[in-house]
Amino acid sequence: MTTLPDRPHTALLVVDVQNGVVEGAPRRDEVIANINALITAARAQDVPVVWIQHSDDDLEHGSEQWQYVPELVRLDSEPLVHKNYVDSFEDTDLEAVLAGRGVGRVVVTGAQTDACIRATLHGAFVRGYDVTLVRDAHTTEDLTEYGAPAPEQVIAHTNLYWSWQSAPGRSAGTVDTAKVTFETADAG
Repeated sequence: MTTLPDRPHTALLVVDVQNGVVEGAPRRDEVIANINALITAARAQDVPVVWIQHSDDDLEHGSEQWQYVPELVRLDSEPLVHKNYVDSFEDTDLEAVLAGRGVGRVVVTGAQTDACIRATLHGAFVRGYDVTLVRDAHTTEDLTEYGAPAPEQVIAHTNLYWSWQSAPGRSAGTVDTAKVTFETADAG
């Protein structure tokens, strides 16, 4: 259903699961285990796994905090997209990476739910992609001291509102890790 012509394939996006990003995040280990399960399934089905890695003043490129968590291992053949903005498409080569693989649907996992995950979901959707958020494979830090809701509420709210997204010619939805398929027609 994607509005992108000649893009029949799906890719798994692993967004910012870096030491400094998920340190202390709720359900960290569960989320990482779910992402690992999805990576294994994607690889077994020859579905592209695309890694996204953020850097900024608080997450310095090359630092230990910037590194992906040790539980997740990227293969050299899997693309790595470096970014400096919350939307993984903004000023990166993500679109070119996906276009080169004929991808019209993305399955999104990672962190931070209320920043890079939301921005990437919307960035993909407005660019014409079908977008599936994996409900139990994203997390965020506790920003209640700044007036934000508790992390579990942020995660639940994001799952709720993403399950109701719609636009002409595109599909969106949420699905649990155990029910993810990489079929293009399955929006979750």
